[in-house]
Amino acid sequence: MARLAQTAGLTDVQQEILKTVREFVDKEIIPVATELEHRDEYPQQIVDGLKELGLFGLMIPEEYGGLGESLLTYALCVEEIARGWMSVSGIINTHFIVAYMLKQHGTQEQKDYFLPRMAAGETRGAFSMSEPGLGSDVSAITSKAVRDGDEYVLNGQKMWLTNGGTSTLVAVLVRSDEGHPEGTAPHKSMTTFLVEKEPGFGEVRPGLTIPGKIDKMGYKGVDTTELIMDGLRIPANRVLGGTTGRGFYQMMDGVEVGRVNVAARGCGVAQRAFELGVSYAQQRHTFGKAIAEHQAIQFKLAEMATKVEAAHAMMVNAARKKDSGERNDLEAGMAKYLASEYCKEVVEDAFRIHGGYGFSKEYEIERLYREAPMLLIGEGTAEIQKMIIGRRLLEEYRFQG
Repeated sequence: MARLAQTAGLTDVQQEILKTVREFVDKEIIPVATELEHRDEYPQQIVDGLKELGLFGLMIPEEYGGLGESLLTYALCVEEIARGWMSVSGIINTHFIVAYMLKQHGTQEQKDYFLPRMAAGETRGAFSMSEPGLGSDVSAITSKAVRDGDEYVLNGQKMWLTNGGTSTLVAVLVRSDEGHPEGTAPHKSMTTFLVEKEPGFGEVRPGLTIPGKIDKMGYKGVDTTELIMDGLRIPANRVLGGTTGRGFYQMMDGVEVGRVNVAARGCGVAQRAFELGVSYAQQRHTFGKAIAEHQAIQFKLAEMATKVEAAHAMMVNAARKKDSGERNDLEAGMAKYLASEYCKEVVEDAFRIHGGYGFSKEYEIERLYREAPMLLIGEGTAEIQKMIIGRRLLEEYRFQG
């Protein structure tokens, strides 16, 4: 077991789950990750293995066929998986955001229908907030739902949908003005719809099109897509929670889980970069000795290891805060911000340690160097995290004058 990124206070069950996941990562993911990533190939065999391990039901309650584990357990599993290949952690992240939103906000009928299928990995989840023109401004959503009898008709275009092709259930946030008079705050007139679809690309159900994969610099293997709704009809009983106007709050609750996940991914990628850097530094010789014996390289390794430890500690704290039922937007924002920034820095230092070989596709660090930037923008940019952190700090430290 590695010395870095250890977590105190875990139960025997948690430790056994993590041991199983780490062994799976070492045997089934790391040996094939770079090859699959270079081919931009969906890791079906790896996903099937995760399904056999029961990871698609990790946080889903036992009454619905899941393992009923905590967000902390999930985050630590994500950290291990991202250490092997970040794209695989993305495949399960959106699935769990949707499962969490269903568990917290769904009607009983929605929970009974979807959660057992999600726990078994038969239904794969994705969620969609972003649109081509809005960036971080969720209040600027233009996709719209209009009531028509017992159905809603959805129109609009969504962007950056992880698992857009492989998912069979998408939680989609749109504007719904029904029951919300003109002048209502934008975030109070949004609704989350549970949209079932067939896997694949093209028209995956009447009125719903997944055009194809977006070609990306990194984060390959997992499919990232657009989603186009043109007269898409959805039954009224597929409004998450059964009531319109609550979508923004439901999505933000899910995004807090997502931010802990992104922090965990940053921790996993940084840990792998450190492992590669410290290993290469002991193999590569210059001026008659291993470069690890040069003080300049030892300073880099010291800084890298410290950042790995600090990011891991903040990620664990954010997960435990959410598990306690307390508000954790401050902790999740801090963890996501620090872990993603430190991940970028640790990966770059490992890249520098590799020298010219780091630029070669034969070395794993090249893949990590392209993957790390996604964490800087996923689930909210660093600037958005700073806004969240700053506002929450002013709430906590209100000047009493």
